[in-house]
Amino acid sequence: MLRPPEAPEHGSGPAPTAGRKRRKQAPAPRPAPVAADWARLDREDLGNSALYINRELSWLEFNRRVLAQASDATHPLLERVKFLAIAATNLDEFFMVRVATLLKKLRAGIEDTSIDGLSTDEELAAIRARAADQMAEQTRCWQEQLRPQLAIEGIHFLDQGDYTPAVDAWLTEYFETQVFPVLTPLAFDPGHPFPFISNLSMNLAVRVRHGGRTKFARVKVPGMLPRLVALPAGLARESGTTFAYLEDIIRRNIRALFPGTQVESAHLFRVIRDTDMVIQEDEADDLLESVDRGLKQLRYGAPSLLEVEGDTPRRILDILIENFEVDHDVVSRTSARMDLSDLREVAALHRPALKDAVFHPRTLWAPDDAEHVFEQVADQDFLVHHPFDSFTSVETFLRAAVADPHVVALKMTLYRIGPDSPLVDLLIQAAEQGKQVAVLVELKARFDEKNNIAWATRLESAGVHVVYGLVNIKVHCKLCLVVRKEASGIRRYAHLGTGNYNRVTSRIYTDLGLFTANDAIVDDVSEVFNTLTGYSNKRSYNALLVSPTGVRQGIRALIEREIEHASAGRPAAIIIKNNAVADQPTIKLLYRASQAGVPIDLIVRGVCCLRPGIPGISERIRVRSVVGRLLEHSRLYWFENGGQPEVYIGSADLMERNLDRRVEVLVPVQDPDLRAHLRDVVLDTMLRDTDRTWVLSSAGHYDRLVPPADLPRLEAQRALIEWYTATARDDSNA
Repeated sequence: MLRPPEAPEHGSGPAPTAGRKRRKQAPAPRPAPVAADWARLDREDLGNSALYINRELSWLEFNRRVLAQASDATHPLLERVKFLAIAATNLDEFFMVRVATLLKKLRAGIEDTSIDGLSTDEELAAIRARAADQMAEQTRCWQEQLRPQLAIEGIHFLDQGDYTPAVDAWLTEYFETQVFPVLTPLAFDPGHPFPFISNLSMNLAVRVRHGGRTKFARVKVPGMLPRLVALPAGLARESGTTFAYLEDIIRRNIRALFPGTQVESAHLFRVIRDTDMVIQEDEADDLLESVDRGLKQLRYGAPSLLEVEGDTPRRILDILIENFEVDHDVVSRTSARMDLSDLREVAALHRPALKDAVFHPRTLWAPDDAEHVFEQVADQDFLVHHPFDSFTSVETFLRAAVADPHVVALKMTLYRIGPDSPLVDLLIQAAEQGKQVAVLVELKARFDEKNNIAWATRLESAGVHVVYGLVNIKVHCKLCLVVRKEASGIRRYAHLGTGNYNRVTSRIYTDLGLFTANDAIVDDVSEVFNTLTGYSNKRSYNALLVSPTGVRQGIRALIEREIEHASAGRPAAIIIKNNAVADQPTIKLLYRASQAGVPIDLIVRGVCCLRPGIPGISERIRVRSVVGRLLEHSRLYWFENGGQPEVYIGSADLMERNLDRRVEVLVPVQDPDLRAHLRDVVLDTMLRDTDRTWVLSSAGHYDRLVPPADLPRLEAQRALIEWYTATARDDSNA
């Protein structure tokens, strides 16, 4: 039996790192550089690790910004609950993928150094310290802020000590009729192997006296039942809606599962497993089969976090650690509620007064306008900005292609399709009408693999030509191509976007899309599809930047051109709005541009490994992040180009994976009016935000922007909602 961790019985955060198969003690996290350090840096050594922020710590900073929204009283109450649930879900996924990847390296003995010079041990130590702080902050936010304020609004949550006799009787009956039949207690002893514990599941480790001996069993809290059980109106003392926790109901009635024994205690625990699927190229004869097999193997991924209640006895913890085959440093003790992601059930309550006001998006083409779509796109390009512009315009574009007898072929990439997609039905209708339909479904879209396999199978069974992605590279670009036979010959129409073809996420993610019949662009889109569905070594394109290779080369050329303009005294500037800036070669180029005098604004939702504001290196670079009711997801690259601006939108962030290991597409926005809209409305509004902006310091921390007192307040997303809404009224009145 392993020695128990010397951990406190209460509190939250990972336990100390003494434990099984102990490696060398992980060092304490290094302090962030301070301003005095910058003067000693060699301005020519742009590879110095001091110039970079750790990717994982930067991601945790992003999640801290999300979590801060839960404490922000300017958001409606249920929106704050939603932000807390999102932050909790984000942190779970971070452990499932990023922490799990680092642990795999550590367990395999792979020596690696992060972009900021940390060893894997040092990186994990810093991550655990930050993650523990966030877990504690989530708990404080729930217990001290949101739960009391929800009670004021008539939304209550019962702990076991709050049960009245009437509540207890009702919950006992609920347990007997709704819960008990679903439960399966599983003993673990020499005659019963340790049961399989699924990822993210909540479980009770139960200690019983049986046959004069102490024995152990596991009871899973069933995920198919609601975790928050609503009591009948009038049963609880308070008016409004009252919830009890499912795990409390089970624990209170646990003896019913072990008749004839003495139940000594029951302790909640939860495990987060590695869900990062790796497919070996030389073993993937059939990608669909390989992904399906990989999904099954992921069920047994190594744990990256084991959450236990603070009063869990050391003997039980030892048993869990031994059977999960983990070190003590993956253990997190907590005296609070686990898995606050389930608060999304509360956020979904129908209480409009406690939520953001509903807005009505513009519609480029209503469903009954389908017959005019291709005629209009043939004359000019159109830009849509979701969710301010309705996603129904994209659906109408595809619906027009299905209904039009002159359309002979449809091609589309699908990454995150969603559980209920009208686009799939439209593609199937097109195939049933005899049109040539080719669809690339990316099976390796993380967390959507199972869903995408189901869609791919359905499409294929309907006669659609389905490509399952490429074995050693993800297809992340968002493309739709329509081929139409017209009087003058074959004409092609395309939609290129920054976000997934997903109706649900289009309502909460900000994304851009371009409809065009521009010959150079649609020629390139055709070539991309030929590469995806056949064999092609196409490397250069007329208008598009296409990775692997093309986006990196194109971005490099565009930045270097700004350097030349600045050096020659011509107008030069760069504005980048995306989700991540983490690629070191690109960051070096941005440092060079700053040194050459190019002003650079980066609007980065998530990870940013670049340090702004370093004298002589990055003092002309400003980095901000806007966090509001909508998830900023659009990618937009704007270059001043000596007074002749060039603008690209697309699917690629500035990360090594996007530039080198994915098929990504950036498309130039060539219409001058659309370029002006992106600069003067979209980017300018984001850069003028005073209410939801966080500013990155050279030390690697984000602070909420504090604008001058005389500067008018502006919340960018609200301002964009108002602008697009007013424009929609103007269009309808024209």
